[in-house]
Amino acid sequence: MMGPGQGPERGAASFLRVLAIMLVIALAAFGAHARAAAPGDTRSYDDQLLRLSEILGSVHYLRAVCGGEDGQRWRQIASELIRSEGSSALRQATIAQRFNRGYRSYRRTYRRCTPSARNSIARFVKEAREISNRLIKLAE
Repeated sequence: MMGPGQGPERGAASFLRVLAIMLVIALAAFGAHARAAAPGDTRSYDDQLLRLSEILGSVHYLRAVCGGEDGQRWRQIASELIRSEGSSALRQATIAQRFNRGYRSYRRTYRRCTPSARNSIARFVKEAREISNRLIKLAE
């Protein structure tokens, strides 16, 4: 049983802060790795990177609908992702487009916070953490 101030929202907020820190670390580590990679617009990890960008867009929208006090955190992380990984205008646009796709797909589905929206946030955060961990391992 949870006491006052320890409800699922507080736990989710703490978890999201940890995830945001992990993502920033992954982006910093992977950005350095990407700059050392061969020239071109594609990388072996692009599928994971684009999925991560889409998740960030989805979480950005859903957290706002569900009253999260994240502000622009998820958009800022996506901007950092674009900055660190966007070696060309096309690459930057592709990453941004995936963020927007995630945002728009949930904007069409949810106008208010529901248990399903909260479950989606939890699933996305878990998936983002897994992707971040894989990207960090690739960068090592």
